[in-house]
Amino acid sequence: MKWSELFTSSVGKKFVMGLTGVSLILFLVVHVGINACIWAMDDGQMFNKAAHFMGATVVIRILEVGLFAGIFLHLIQGLILEFQNRKKRAVGYQVPMGNKGSKWYSRSMGLLGTVILLFLIIHWKQFWIPSRFTGVAEVDYSSGTVHDLFGLMKETFSQLWVVIVYVIACISLAYHLMHGFQSAFRSLGVYNSRYLSLINGVGIGFSIIVPLAFAMMPVSMYFNWV
Repeated sequence: MKWSELFTSSVGKKFVMGLTGVSLILFLVVHVGINACIWAMDDGQMFNKAAHFMGATVVIRILEVGLFAGIFLHLIQGLILEFQNRKKRAVGYQVPMGNKGSKWYSRSMGLLGTVILLFLIIHWKQFWIPSRFTGVAEVDYSSGTVHDLFGLMKETFSQLWVVIVYVIACISLAYHLMHGFQSAFRSLGVYNSRYLSLINGVGIGFSIIVPLAFAMMPVSMYFNWV
């Protein structure tokens, strides 16, 4: 396959979707791990230090650029594939198949992805842009001064509408992952039934645990559980 075909052919687009999908799954593992530090019950010190390390390390900042490129590439390719699939299905079945043909979330990946994109725009505006450009209040520890992102989280998640938006986004992420996790590995050529059974099992657990952990963060902040 030529490099140009990665972005033009159907097989190439699915391969790119799979590759970027796996990279985003790995990002979610790192992101949820760092954010889980808010439950350390140390008034945000562990979380602030972990966030400072991620923002101050040159290699990670470079990877961050690649991550954003991967996110947009994943979304663009996904919407293109969704449009192409809908065009092919312009003449539907005389009897609707419903969930007998595929799960509703498998048929709604474009919608779920759009909801997640809108959430990401809000999330970047509330956290990433202030931490990288416009500035965040700082806090002093024995190891040095860092951004008080924990304080920013508490302030942001004191608003009920923000918490509701984040929970809805996490629900959308859960359903998106429910199909996208195993689909990403299929797109990369994993067809062995033994491996697929394992991937499906891990995917279901991942699709529940990770979004649930993300959803509990704003909820915990709002109810002052941390």
